[in-house]
Amino acid sequence: MAEKLALVGIGKIARDQHIPAISSNSDWALEATVSRNASVDGVENFETLDGMLEARPDITTVSLAIPPQPRFEYAAKALKAGRHVMLEKPPGQSLAECFALEAMAEEQGVTLFATWHSRYADCVPDLKSWLADRTIKRLKITWKEDVRRWHPGQEWIWEPGGMGVFDPGINALSILTEILPYSVHLSEAALEFPDNRATPIAANMTFVDPMGADMSAEFDWRHEGLQTWNIEVETDQGRAHLSLGGEKLEIDGELVKHGSNNEYANLYARMAELVKTGRSDMDLSPLIHVCDAFSLGRRVAAEPFHF
Repeated sequence: MAEKLALVGIGKIARDQHIPAISSNSDWALEATVSRNASVDGVENFETLDGMLEARPDITTVSLAIPPQPRFEYAAKALKAGRHVMLEKPPGQSLAECFALEAMAEEQGVTLFATWHSRYADCVPDLKSWLADRTIKRLKITWKEDVRRWHPGQEWIWEPGGMGVFDPGINALSILTEILPYSVHLSEAALEFPDNRATPIAANMTFVDPMGADMSAEFDWRHEGLQTWNIEVETDQGRAHLSLGGEKLEIDGELVKHGSNNEYANLYARMAELVKTGRSDMDLSPLIHVCDAFSLGRRVAAEPFHF
C-alpha cells in the first residue's frame, strides 16, 4: 500500500520536480499540500502545517520543499508528531539544526532523509565506480549558472541562511563527497559578496586531499552564457569529465553514458526504501564544506546585484 505523503511548499521546485516524482512512484500517494499561496488540483491543501498534522493523522510522511531558513521549525513539528520527514537540500541553515533534527527522529523512531538530489544523477554512480581503483591527480569543479534564470526574484537566497551561490554549489559538493573514495577538507576559500547582499554570489575553494591531489572548485552565479555544471578528474589511469550536473560522463574524451533527469525520482525511491526499513540518512558532509567556506573564506567585495 502506498504511503500517504504531504508536500510542504508549492513553488517552482515542487512543481518541476517533487510532484512529478511522487506521481510516478507507486510507493507514494500525494494526499495533502501545505501552502498559503498555492495548491495542487485534486489534492487537499492546508494553509499551515499545524492544521495538516491535526486534520490528517493518517499521513505518515512530510516532504519539505521550502527555503532553509524556516525548515527547522517545520521539520521539528512533523517529527514530534511522529511523521517521517524528507528534507530538500540543504537540510538546514546550520549544522546544529541538522544534528537536533537527527536526534528528534531517533527519539521518535521515524525516518529522516537529508536529500542531495545531484548525488542521484544518472552518471554519478558510474564515476564513483571508475574512481574506486584509481589515484586522483587533479579534480576541478566548475559550477556556473545564472541566478536570474533559476531563482527569479527569490530574495531568501540572499538572506542569512539562504547560502547564496552555495545553494547550487552544494550540489557539486554533494557529488564530490559521494564519488571520492576518501574524505577531503577545505583549506582556503575566497567568497565574493555583492555590496547589497548578505550571501556570496561567487566562490573559489581549495581542498586538502590526503593523497596529494590538486583539488578545487569554482562557483559563479552571474554566468549568463552556457550554464556549466562540470567536474573534471585526472587520474593515473585516464581522465573523466562529468557534465550536465551528473547526467553525462566522458572518459578519455569518449562518451560513456548520457542519462536523463531522474534525480528526484531516485530521491523518492530512496525515501521509500528508508521508510520501509526503518532507517534514516543524514549525511551532512556537503554542508560541512559550505560551513567551512564561511568560516575560512576571505571576503571579497563584488558589484551590487539586482534581479
